[in-house]
Amino acid sequence: MPIIMPIKELRNTTEISNIAHKEQEPIFITKNGYSDLVVMSSELYDKISRANRIDQAIFESEQEVLNGAKAVDASYVFEELEKKYFG
Repeated sequence: MPIIMPIKELRNTTEISNIAHKEQEPIFITKNGYSDLVVMSSELYDKISRANRIDQAIFESEQEVLNGAKAVDASYVFEELEKKYFG
């Protein structure tokens, strides 16, 4: 369930911080009844950013294959990485 608060609630920074850390969900801040800001804990931001980087890497890889890049079998890649790092 989304957490929605009016902008005047930003005055109570301790409460906002406690909610953000406890719920681990974005808090949507409204101004004049419209969405204006999103507040979240730094842990949640890191988690979302990490997922976004993974999604972006997958998208770029798919685009490379669509543009003619040769796909490599994952088992071959893992085999080569194991040789390189573990002998």
